[in-house]
Amino acid sequence: MDTVQTLLKGQHSPSPSHHPCSIYRQQAQRSSLSEVVEEERGESPQVEMKLHPESQEDLNFGLSSDIIALFFQHSGNRRKAVFYLTLISLLIFTIAFLLGYVAFRGSCQYCGDTNRGLVPVDDTAGYDYSSHGSVMYLGELKDMLRKYLKEEQIESTVRRVSRSPHPPGSSEGSALASEILQKFRQLHMDHTWTDSHYATLQFPSRTQRNSLWIVDANDEVVEEIPLGSPMDYCAYSATGTATGGVVYVNYGRQEDFDLLRSLGVSMGGAVAVVRVGGGVSFAEKVWHAQRAGLGGVLIYPDPADVPQDPRRLGLYSSAAISEHVHLGSGDPFTPGFPSFNHTQFPPTQSSGLPVIPAQPISANIASKLLSQLTGPGCPRGWQGRLPYVRCALGPGLSSGEGRRVRMGVYNTMRPVLLNNIFASIEGKIEPDQYIIMGAQRDSWGPGAAKAGVGTAILLELARTFSTMVENGFLPRRSLLFVSWDAGDFGSVGATEWLEGYLSMLHLKAVAYFSLDKAIFGDDILSAYTSPLLVDLIEGVIKQVEHPKHSGRTIFSHAESMGSNWKSQIVKPLYLNSGAYSFTAFGGVPAMELRFTEDSRPYPFVNTQFDTADKLQEMLQGRLGALGRSLGELVGLMVLRLAHDNILPLDVTCYSGTALHFSSQLNKYSSELQARGLSPQWVFSARGDYNRAAETLRQAILNSDIQDERMTRLYNTRIMRVEYYFLSQYVSAVETPFRHVLHGRGEHTLSALTEHLSLLRSNPHLFDEARFRRQLALLTWTLQGAANALSGDVWNIDNTF
Repeated sequence: MDTVQTLLKGQHSPSPSHHPCSIYRQQAQRSSLSEVVEEERGESPQVEMKLHPESQEDLNFGLSSDIIALFFQHSGNRRKAVFYLTLISLLIFTIAFLLGYVAFRGSCQYCGDTNRGLVPVDDTAGYDYSSHGSVMYLGELKDMLRKYLKEEQIESTVRRVSRSPHPPGSSEGSALASEILQKFRQLHMDHTWTDSHYATLQFPSRTQRNSLWIVDANDEVVEEIPLGSPMDYCAYSATGTATGGVVYVNYGRQEDFDLLRSLGVSMGGAVAVVRVGGGVSFAEKVWHAQRAGLGGVLIYPDPADVPQDPRRLGLYSSAAISEHVHLGSGDPFTPGFPSFNHTQFPPTQSSGLPVIPAQPISANIASKLLSQLTGPGCPRGWQGRLPYVRCALGPGLSSGEGRRVRMGVYNTMRPVLLNNIFASIEGKIEPDQYIIMGAQRDSWGPGAAKAGVGTAILLELARTFSTMVENGFLPRRSLLFVSWDAGDFGSVGATEWLEGYLSMLHLKAVAYFSLDKAIFGDDILSAYTSPLLVDLIEGVIKQVEHPKHSGRTIFSHAESMGSNWKSQIVKPLYLNSGAYSFTAFGGVPAMELRFTEDSRPYPFVNTQFDTADKLQEMLQGRLGALGRSLGELVGLMVLRLAHDNILPLDVTCYSGTALHFSSQLNKYSSELQARGLSPQWVFSARGDYNRAAETLRQAILNSDIQDERMTRLYNTRIMRVEYYFLSQYVSAVETPFRHVLHGRGEHTLSALTEHLSLLRSNPHLFDEARFRRQLALLTWTLQGAANALSGDVWNIDNTF
């Protein structure tokens, strides 16, 4: 295998891409490991390798020559000689064929279509052995998984979990944690334990309720507007009062505020009324409002964004949707640090905490306020379905001269003991590598869709895999099942655990699958995912039948909707996802799957109406079937990760992202050159990464993956790819989401691209010093990823 190490010092040419995260693969596999081409640098080094002193053909030919000579020396019958020669040749061919077939099955089970990624799946490939010593192939294990998954248990667990609200620190929450721990223990897992943290959470005040008033020009209260349930609140809101006019800001996206500025709407000190949805979280809405100079934010669900069933609309109009407003995850008072009991970090707080108050309100209250607005009319597309006469932007109120709105938020902080519940099935060959499945357990309301479904699927997957082990399945890698605490506060339990083990996660965690918010509908599957896992999801959606459309796979259903399956299913990770922190903060490939229904979205998440009955009504009784389908999707991906010798993660994906950015830089080449800026460094780093990824892929395809030493080396490099893209040049405390592609901050590719666009849209706002720093941070991170992926730290050919 030293020859394979030698090969890794060579480099391959980059592949083209049609999408930022597409994978460009070669159309034909190279005929030999000896072909190494460096197209980008114009070099053509060749490495000639000979794996054995004599090939099998050489040995066969030598043997045949001796036999032929001996035969002709002792035989006088030429016809007889030909007969025996033919017989001997057939015998040699048959033996060689059988030996080759056995070797191929044993060592080249992934040497299929090289266009299908790093390690194409082979259901007949098997290394797992049952307790009786018989081989269990991947196809058999898939059948076993489908056999043991039960939809009945999923529905019953959802009902049991969502009987009542169970926030962190409550008696109901503690009882549910004990119940799940007991469930794990009954499954005879190899290990079961609890991981505890003290975190600072925010709750409604027990002595003073949040309030909303209309006041006159003298600040005298004209009318008090009741807010409904005291549990309707935005965790981590700033506390205190805000008084001002009212401005309608649509969904509170950045483009919405930009449009308001262009229309000349006065926003300074006003209170924003903003709709739920629009693809942005509550935290992002408040952050944009704060940057625009607004003094407070009221967030409501517009009936235009929910089903048109009159009964449901009536119920929805009285509901307020609660969500946290911390622009981050984890305990905001220990940013970047774990909240373990023995740690005593200096007092600090997250920069993502808002400085203005925020409060959820119902559609009825929003209608009362917005119906009184004066000022410019709403832009096209901003009209909701509230019963007011004219859609105006504010900030004035027509109910009286000088009248304004005052909001008061009096939430309180308190430390709470959090308990994450863990159970694991130990791998038999690489037990220190984990495939993780997790779901949040807590909920402010009943939480059937928010927490109940995820918890139910988690327990069902744990039971299924445990039963498979009892029936002979021996996973190569360990499986880890986790019930997270304080998910409603911004994945606090999960993030604190990540912070505690950040230094080793890239060596231990293969991938993470979030089961949060898994079922909001019954038709469309969305996969919010790291690009490294796209090949995995593509493989399983071709094997799982759609729970609503009998006779169709999920893949064929997506294709039938008239567009490419990726545009239908694959979505980028987002801030409020349970998977986001694992990738953007921890550098672990992660995915969150979700069934939705565009025409009838589930309207009650994060409300007091999120019950099992409401969810079943929405799904027309298919809760169990949908839960089973989602469990099967996750289970099949976990099965491949736990079974395959080489991890099926696509390390070449980010080559496409880098190539796409390079093309963006090319568009601005004249503007950059005029300022003395050169994109050559980025091009060089992109080329180095592309060659390193392709070299690793080719090395794996041409290696004996039954060699455990080489397999371990390859898998170690594959597991670290996501971690390589965490910028080493920013602080994990000040900028926790350090991933240059999925993170948040000045160091990210999105921030750099946005800044680059100013060269043409607003050249006077372009900051050359800032751009140079951004470009340097991205370039060095990409070059570092290339160097690390090459696996050869003694021979880094760096063109900088």
